[in-house]
Amino acid sequence: MMKIEIPVTGIFSEKELLWFLDRGFDECVYKVFPDKIRRAFEAGNERMLVDIYPLRDRLVVAWLTGEPSENGINFVQDFLTDWFDLDIDLTPFYGLLSPYPRLDYMSKRYEGLRFTGIPDLFEALAWAIIGQQINLRFAYTIKRRLVEAFGSFVEYEGNKYYLFPSPGTIAKAKVPDLRAMQFSGKKAEYLITVAEAIASKAIDKTILNDLPDMDSRLKMLTNLRGIGHWTASYVLMKSLKERCSIPYGDAGLLNALVNHGIITEKNELPAIRSFFSGFAGWESYLVFYLWRSLAPMEGDVFYPRTSTGT
Repeated sequence: MMKIEIPVTGIFSEKELLWFLDRGFDECVYKVFPDKIRRAFEAGNERMLVDIYPLRDRLVVAWLTGEPSENGINFVQDFLTDWFDLDIDLTPFYGLLSPYPRLDYMSKRYEGLRFTGIPDLFEALAWAIIGQQINLRFAYTIKRRLVEAFGSFVEYEGNKYYLFPSPGTIAKAKVPDLRAMQFSGKKAEYLITVAEAIASKAIDKTILNDLPDMDSRLKMLTNLRGIGHWTASYVLMKSLKERCSIPYGDAGLLNALVNHGIITEKNELPAIRSFFSGFAGWESYLVFYLWRSLAPMEGDVFYPRTSTGT
C-alpha cells in the first residue's frame, strides 16, 4: 500500500478536524471514521481512493486502490494541504484574539482548528447555490442527489465513493432533471449557468487570483447569474482562501457576534466592520471560529442559541 506523509505547520487539532467534517450531516464526497477520512480523487484520467489519517504534526495518506503516479500523488498532497490549510501558522491569529476577553477562550478551546475549505471552485459555488435559503440538512440531501446522479465514483469493498460532478457534466444537465431533485427552478438555472462559465474557462481560480484585489474578484463572481455578495464572499473564503473575506449578513455569523456581545442588534454593520478591522488578514479565520462557537463545548463562556455554521 502506497503511503505518504504531509507535514503540518504549527499547532494542528485532529480532533477538531474530524469533528468539523462529521457533524451528523449526510456528506457524500468523503466518509469520516473515528481516526481517518476516506475520499476519492481524480487527477487527469487517474481515479484514486485514499485514507487520510490526521495526526498532531502531519497527515498520513494511504492509497487503497492501485499505485498512484507522481502526478496523482502531487494532486492529492496539494488538495489536502489546501483543504485543511496545513501551511499556515495560527500563532499570530491567537495573538489577535488575546485582548478580547469574550474571544480569548477560542485559542485554547479550539486550539489547532484549521480553516477547512472547498478547494474545487465549482464545488464551492455549487454548494453555496444549493444552500441558499434552506437549512443545512436539506442542503446536504440535495447535494447527495446531485452527486449520485451526475458524479463518477470509485468502488471499494462493495461501496461507492463519489467524486463531485465536473462543471462540464452539469453544464449539460437540464433544468427538469434538477427540479426532480428538489432544486428550485432558479437554483437549477444558476447552477447550470455557473457550470457553463467554468467549463468554458470564462472563470477559474487562476483568473480570479490574477485579479488585483478582492473587490475585483467579488465583482467577477457576482457578475455570474445567481451569485450575490454573500455567495461570492463565501466562495472566496472557502475556495480561494481569501483571508479578509467576510460574508456580511450570514445568519450564523450574526448570531455568533450577538452571542459574544460584539453587537446587540444584527443590523449594526458599522460596529461589525469596526470589530473586524482589528483582525486584518485573519477575518475569514475569525468568521470560521465564530461559526465553530455555534456548537459549544462544556466550559465555553456562553451557550449560543443556534446550531452549527458551515
